[in-house]
Amino acid sequence: MPQSLADITPPIALTPLDGRYRAQVAPLVDHLSEAALNRSRLVVETEWMIHLLDGGAIPGLRPLTEEERALLRAIPEDFGAEGIAEHAEIEAETVHDVKAVEYFIKRRLEGTSLAPLAEIVHIYCTSEDINNLAYALMIRGAVHEVWLPAYAALIGEIETLAQATAEVPMLSRTHGQPATPTTLGKELAVFVHRLRRQQRRVEADQTLGKINGATGTYAAHAVSVPGTDWEQVSRTFVEHLGLTWNPLTTQIESHDWQAEVYADIARAGRILHNFATDVWTYISLGYFRQRLSAQGGTGSSTMPHKVNPIRFENAEANLEISGALLDVLSQTLVTSRLQRDLTDSTTQRNVAPALGHALLAISNLRRGLAGLDVDARTMAEDLDGNWEVLGEAVQSVMRTLGVQGARGLDNPYERLKELTRGHRVDGDAMRAFVRDLALPAAEEERLLALTPATYVGYAPRLVDHLQDPS
Repeated sequence: MPQSLADITPPIALTPLDGRYRAQVAPLVDHLSEAALNRSRLVVETEWMIHLLDGGAIPGLRPLTEEERALLRAIPEDFGAEGIAEHAEIEAETVHDVKAVEYFIKRRLEGTSLAPLAEIVHIYCTSEDINNLAYALMIRGAVHEVWLPAYAALIGEIETLAQATAEVPMLSRTHGQPATPTTLGKELAVFVHRLRRQQRRVEADQTLGKINGATGTYAAHAVSVPGTDWEQVSRTFVEHLGLTWNPLTTQIESHDWQAEVYADIARAGRILHNFATDVWTYISLGYFRQRLSAQGGTGSSTMPHKVNPIRFENAEANLEISGALLDVLSQTLVTSRLQRDLTDSTTQRNVAPALGHALLAISNLRRGLAGLDVDARTMAEDLDGNWEVLGEAVQSVMRTLGVQGARGLDNPYERLKELTRGHRVDGDAMRAFVRDLALPAAEEERLLALTPATYVGYAPRLVDHLQDPS
């Protein structure tokens, strides 16, 4: 029997995110790992204690000293390998992760001036009061400190390429067929514009939180200290954490804000997927050349001439996985049976792989882009081999002159269709057709000077819209 890989130490990673791709997604560990969750719980618990005592919510209790505040805030700050192991030991006894956090803090208060106040830890709280705020802090951090900066950097790199190629003419392909020319920069600018809209949406997404007891009624708070305005205490605490207060919940915060941000990130990912497939196609057409040094040492295991567009293919796959996970999160988290069920707890533990695959995709797209060179010569040759795309220009001029009263320009579309559909037309044939139309001199001169490479309309200057105020 072969040795069980599950018995090898240190443990072998089960998923590629914690194995093969660990380096690219490592920044998310500080925000979305199980240890990060417990550290965020420690932040919420200790800040709640500070908030209650310094705010005078419980009559007869003194405010904290500066040293006591520092002591409490050091508990999550110092939560490292030893603390993680200790919490795990406590949880093995309690079989409850949040209760283990409470006991972990109480241990830190033993023998200090706060020992007599230890029962304030977790007072008036259900586990979900702590969890919803901890997850809010974690997800906000992961999105705003990791995903958004990487996403914005990618957009910036695409924009730089768009600006540099704003005037590089390129044959369009609508339905995969040669169509009215554009410029490479304009097509890249379309993606930048789309991606930036999603960036603004994610940046503006609210992060909600609540701390209102077992069923969202402040029942324990009100019966214990009826003279305190517990809604105000709750609001100011949630806002102190930098979150938006949700005044109406069941036992759980409803998670609608999470569904919103996941939907926005998933949509951004689908636009990136579209970008990846388009760049892949431009590579296959020869519009981009790949530098072998940027892609890796081996292109194909059997065909030495190949440099495969692996970064873009990897990004496609990871964006598909990420989008599917984000969709599941969005669908599941907005539903909870009556006042609470546990599906959200299980589901939220999968935010990490959802954002991990999204971050990995961005990393691959950035690495792929960094290894590309624009081949303007191939694009020029492609344009010169498709003079039939000027049929649109010629028939449009004929139509315009016809409605202005010019004679002999009937049926422009049909006449250009006969010339161009199903036929390759070179420059000489197109110019001969124009000369036979007997157009006014200005129009004839303009069309005779036109080439597929110059028939790009406003494309170069449209890139300037990327500088428009958002």
